[in-house]
Amino acid sequence: TLCCEAPAADTTPTSFLLQNMTMSRLSPADPNSYSRPDQVVVSSIHLNWDVDFPSKIISGTATLTVDRKQDDAVHLILDTRDLTIKSVKDEETGQVLQYTLGEPHPNFGSELKIALSSDAKKQLKVQIEYETSASSSALQWLAPEQTAGKQHPYVFSQCQAIHCRSLVPCQDTPTVKMPYTAEVSAPSELVVLMSALREGQQEKGNRKVFRFRQPVPMPSYLIAIAVGALESRKIGPRSLVWSEKELVEKAEYEFSETETMLKTAEELCGDYVWGQYDLLILPPSFPYGGMENPCLTFVTPTLLAGDRSLADVIAHEITHSWTGNLVTNSNWQ
Repeated sequence: TLCCEAPAADTTPTSFLLQNMTMSRLSPADPNSYSRPDQVVVSSIHLNWDVDFPSKIISGTATLTVDRKQDDAVHLILDTRDLTIKSVKDEETGQVLQYTLGEPHPNFGSELKIALSSDAKKQLKVQIEYETSASSSALQWLAPEQTAGKQHPYVFSQCQAIHCRSLVPCQDTPTVKMPYTAEVSAPSELVVLMSALREGQQEKGNRKVFRFRQPVPMPSYLIAIAVGALESRKIGPRSLVWSEKELVEKAEYEFSETETMLKTAEELCGDYVWGQYDLLILPPSFPYGGMENPCLTFVTPTLLAGDRSLADVIAHEITHSWTGNLVTNSNWQ
């Protein structure tokens, strides 16, 4: 109630502090998100992306299926940061939707406020054409010489905690969970991976289009992508390990006990619902030991000790398949 009601007039230090906390919140439910899922909530996302290494930009569309939670709601409010918005429309009718982009905050980015069509539809699809910035805080772009193979560029994402808004216009709060699908175009010599099930690929000239499906609702911070000269090895009935070819055999040996860890986790926590559990060994610039992106845990190469002595980090990341990815904090505060 504190964030929805004006505090009573009081001059005590505690009251002053609470009043200022109330005033600084971006929204009633989440102090770090402009979005208002209590009014209109995103229920699924489809991404259609083109990865451009020379410009260090991902461009394309995000099509958001949204549900009105309040009958009189006339705006969809999203989080963005350093995104160039080109157009917004109702995908089903083609109607252009008016929008405003708020003044940028150095940490939280800009509020994207989209005026919805005035009909009484409970659900609609909003398509946003946009591109990221070359300085997107969610993306790390590597030149070929920064990779193990030194022949091809590489890019990977890190959206936790509130960086997804610099990759996708979204309700960037862990309160909102949604499934997503994606089609991603990249140079044909590279492989695209995402935090989702792989649904095949198709050659298009000198590029390939990779398709993905994540059927389990998840918060925005778990949307992840990596593009590079990647190879895989099978390490279990539902697990592959991915890396550049220079490290893939070491990774295959190091994480060969992954299925045993998964089975142990299932005995403790219940069924593993995400289908696939793959590992991606990233370049050394990856800033964490591991990141529990669904279907594709990101792992630092510093775990490749040669004797499996650091493989217990994978057990930690596996547990996030339940605590974090399924049962999630409502906000980062």
